[in-house]
Amino acid sequence: MEWGANAIFTIEGTEMEFQSYFKLAAPQTPEENCVAHNGSLIPIPGRDIMIQGWYQGGILLLDWTDPVNPVEIAYFDRGPVNPDRMQMGGSWSVYWYNGLIVNSEIARGLDILELVPSEALTQNEIDAANSVQLTHLNSQGQPIFEWPATFALARAYLDQLERHGGLAAARIDRLRAGLAEAEEMTGSGRADALRSLADGVSRGAGGAGDAAKVRMLADAVRSLADAGM
Repeated sequence: MEWGANAIFTIEGTEMEFQSYFKLAAPQTPEENCVAHNGSLIPIPGRDIMIQGWYQGGILLLDWTDPVNPVEIAYFDRGPVNPDRMQMGGSWSVYWYNGLIVNSEIARGLDILELVPSEALTQNEIDAANSVQLTHLNSQGQPIFEWPATFALARAYLDQLERHGGLAAARIDRLRAGLAEAEEMTGSGRADALRSLADGVSRGAGGAGDAAKVRMLADAVRSLADAGM
């Protein structure tokens, strides 16, 4: 049995500090070449997520927001090119580009895929990622992602706070209702409602389980107000 693997490090000052290995969960047959290979980051706000090719191990979506505990949250696997003998094939590289996942499969052509929501990834997170529009991509250049002001961005942060218990459930419900109410407004009324909502979020950050994420939410809501969305 062969296993692909990633080594995950953080940068502490000027030094790289090892945190964990991630090994491909699915065992491969002797007829499949499997190596951790090329991929790219996906701009899910507030998280570190990448799509990566593993030759005949397929492609997988890896969440390494917690570098000590990386987890697979989605995958696509065609299986062996030839079940009876080793034959070169599989995902050489896979890249996210403006909402599409483009997979270069050595033996079987090009796959064009899209993310779908699951327990590990909400539609709001996907919509926020897809709001990032690139004019070109060289994955090795590690582009800096910038998210435009959208209601999806604010709701993505709320979804993350709910997923990990970073804010009280009742508070999350009130904030979702406040966003929905503001979205129905227009002009200065919407801007005022969003600024009031952002101020309330900021005031409550100190007592939250995930204060940093709550402040990101406040900034997203305030940006909505400033953008006149």
